[in-house]
Amino acid sequence: MVSQIPKQIYPRPFLKWAGGKTRLISQYKDYFPQHYQTYYEPFLGGGAVFFYLQPSNAVLTDINADLILTYQCVRDHLEELITLLHKHQQSHNSEYYYDVRNYHSGTDLEKAARFIYLNKTCFNGLYRVNSLGKFNVPVGKYKNPGICQEEILKVASIALKKVQIKQANFEEVLNYATDSNDFVYFDPPYYPLSQTSNFTAYSNFSFNENQQIKLRDIFIELADQGVQVMLSNSDCPFIRDLYSGFNVHTISAARSINSHAHKRGKITEVLVTSY
Repeated sequence: MVSQIPKQIYPRPFLKWAGGKTRLISQYKDYFPQHYQTYYEPFLGGGAVFFYLQPSNAVLTDINADLILTYQCVRDHLEELITLLHKHQQSHNSEYYYDVRNYHSGTDLEKAARFIYLNKTCFNGLYRVNSLGKFNVPVGKYKNPGICQEEILKVASIALKKVQIKQANFEEVLNYATDSNDFVYFDPPYYPLSQTSNFTAYSNFSFNENQQIKLRDIFIELADQGVQVMLSNSDCPFIRDLYSGFNVHTISAARSINSHAHKRGKITEVLVTSY
């Protein structure tokens, strides 16, 4: 009997993330720059583009402190984190979920394990906070959620070993990316296509129309310095007008988060490049 060769696991997101780019990479890959020395991702989220590109030099940032702490723990303290995740996996049920959701203290490792546990068991992998900055997503209906995916975590940890990971506002990329050796990918909270899709409570900081305009201004400033810049966003007149001076590519995507199943399905997004 011929033994099966284990399937190789490539680096990929270890978190579920609303708006994650894993399914869009096949459409993005022809638009990535061919040559650059340092990669910057100021809206890290699930990190799908980073894990696909596997750059040798990278600076990964996000305004979400809990997210950044989790990435740092995956990079630096994986074995201890896995031990805690196994405990969550053994204890998981609806009551336990809400107990964990309501607990906000603990060590950095405990906070990171809590973040991954809630991410894997909450409704649709959403990250949403209330006005007090407290995570408030209800439990999801999963029979066997992948709370501790050891192999995925191990491969991700290796990919993150030489990467700078820190909490920062997206504007701070101007302090780092300065010339054509730098590649910046922006994946901000998308501009809402309707009032009901206005999901901006990703952190205590609202990402409103003014923030979108500020991001466009930073995009221009980076491009003027020769930095190679790419951005994802909603396909709508407002965003197309903001970036009308650049290359705007149409991407086919899927809307998977909606309480009404008939409102899910194919839509388009834009991918903007400065080069």
